[in-house]
Amino acid sequence: MTVLVVDFGAQYAQLIARRVREARVYSEIVQSTITADEVRAKGPAAIILSGGPKSVYEVPAPQLDPAIFELGIPILGICYGAQLMALQLGGEVAHTGGGQYGRTELTRQGASSLMAEWPETQSCWMSHGDAIARAPEGFVVSAATPLAPVAVMEDPRRRLFGVQFHPEVAHAERGQELLETFLHDVAEIAPTWTNTSIIDDQVAAIRARVGDERVLCALSGGVDSAVAAALVTKAIGTQLTCVFVDTGLMRKDEGEQIEATFTRQFGVRLIHVKAQDRFFDALAGVVDPERKRKIIGELFIREFEAVARELAEGESPRFLVQGTLYPDVIESGSGHAANIKSHHNVGGLPDDLSFELIEPLRSLFKDEVRHVGEELGLPAQIVWRQPFPGPGLGVRIIGEVTRERAEILRNADHVVVDEIRRAGLYRELWQSFAVLPAVRTVGVMGDGRTYEYPIVIRAVTSDDAMTADWARLPYDVIESIANRLIREVPGVNRVALDVTSKPPGTIEWE
Repeated sequence: MTVLVVDFGAQYAQLIARRVREARVYSEIVQSTITADEVRAKGPAAIILSGGPKSVYEVPAPQLDPAIFELGIPILGICYGAQLMALQLGGEVAHTGGGQYGRTELTRQGASSLMAEWPETQSCWMSHGDAIARAPEGFVVSAATPLAPVAVMEDPRRRLFGVQFHPEVAHAERGQELLETFLHDVAEIAPTWTNTSIIDDQVAAIRARVGDERVLCALSGGVDSAVAAALVTKAIGTQLTCVFVDTGLMRKDEGEQIEATFTRQFGVRLIHVKAQDRFFDALAGVVDPERKRKIIGELFIREFEAVARELAEGESPRFLVQGTLYPDVIESGSGHAANIKSHHNVGGLPDDLSFELIEPLRSLFKDEVRHVGEELGLPAQIVWRQPFPGPGLGVRIIGEVTRERAEILRNADHVVVDEIRRAGLYRELWQSFAVLPAVRTVGVMGDGRTYEYPIVIRAVTSDDAMTADWARLPYDVIESIANRLIREVPGVNRVALDVTSKPPGTIEWE
């Protein structure tokens, strides 16, 4: 059973979807332009309307097809979603003056389907300028705050609910409890979406789609492609051939590690394509990050097509497996989110793609992928490996990608990760890596002048890569990394630390 999260441009839409999944219910994010007929066709068990940056009175402002409220589907509106529900059903929304932001005390007012076990007063998390001034006919007001007279409104008969606060954020006390009450008690959705059900559903879908045909898998050695390969192997066994394309932009000793892990340990049929020269030639003179991603994405596919032709025994493999994740789809522009950057396996694919894609992880966030990997029996060193971008070091070299710069960055990245591991911080960080800006700086080494590259240390904490905070690394760890970079990596004479969170930056520099 699916819950649709209608995105009105909220920074928290993805977080709502994750919270629903934490309640063991599957969720999908959809555009606010979705029609009642489209909702009916999807057959969701419930709908959640997200918050958003607009006022419901702005022109233009996101709207919702009013017929959706008449479908008989349980609906929960959050912040903007609640205000829009109130306005479209005959209530009133007004500006609150200075707005209401942060931790706020909520006061109960009578019986409530959403807050049956809550105390009379409860802390909640607000972030709004407008507020519901009058609930529509048929609704009861079950909670208020000093600046939000209708902080919670409920129409149990029609199963329509609105909350002015944000139950999805971590700061909201009992927020997850409210969401689970709506999902399990009001909408009567059983908590059945588990790692096992994900695997079973995908295995069945892959078998039904593929039949007895042969399949290629784009295997990079990272978590996503490894879990995707394991899932497809469980579904079709020896029909799968994995292909590792060595672009020259991989981590230190990556090719050897991949061969050792997947051929010796898992017995996977693996083809190792050494394509370094072709990638460096294609990237010569290119500095724009979007062009880099698209060049790398297309060349990846061309290499797979060449392998498919070589494998052909009467007919080339028709299917290509990729470890595409939900954040990849969202950031590459999915209609309800801005195109932040093209992921090589989404926005970077060529128009004349000759494969049909199999993407068993396309609806999952990274933490969900890790849990599925554990369920499949993959070792911890693979499941908990930090993310590495599909375009590899190509998007960590800021400027033209050359063999020299790639080698410097590869060695620098190895030092950064090695020191993070030594400090026992590897599992605590979402990512930790080195960035090489293609500029040179003046330095002094051995009483002589140097003119070499700087290295930027990037380390972040995150739950799902949709947002991230820069990691407060201990000074002694930073010092150890910097000393080793200068001492051990030829071509480096300066080290900097990136202290930018996401937003406003992205985790990767390009």
